[in-house]
Amino acid sequence: MPAAAQPRRVRTSRLARKLAVVGTGAAVLALPLIGATSASAATPAAVTASTTPAGYPNTLDGWIRESLAIMAQKGIPGTYNGIYRNIIRESSGNPNAINLWDSNAAKGIPSKGLLQVIDPTFNAYHVSGTSFNIYDPVANITAACNYAAARYGSIDNVFGAY
Repeated sequence: MPAAAQPRRVRTSRLARKLAVVGTGAAVLALPLIGATSASAATPAAVTASTTPAGYPNTLDGWIRESLAIMAQKGIPGTYNGIYRNIIRESSGNPNAINLWDSNAAKGIPSKGLLQVIDPTFNAYHVSGTSFNIYDPVANITAACNYAAARYGSIDNVFGAY
């Protein structure tokens, strides 16, 4: 094929490609922090069609929002950002997370769920109207926030293991 007929290759610098990737990643991470709900358009239809019994999306965003609605009804303080920050630190958003290595696990009561709650704490701070399953995301978030409110004033005041 003659040189004139070959498609021209566009060169992009390695820095430009990295900036594009970093910018995209930052935008994805910022979506929950700014309350964007339209990001679900980029997810598969099977994920967006799934909802909790209360009608919230069956996603981390939906679980936090449902928990906040229950917390508002029960007078439990906390914000989306405070809950999200603690969930990401404790479980990376995995509702089935379990810690089998810390001091609680050594005592036979491992921390479980999104906010890594132990069974006695979950039972003591369980909020009526939520599941009694510690791995249920909404029940776990709401009980943990109830505990954090009693101990620290709000989940917003928790910046490390609690």
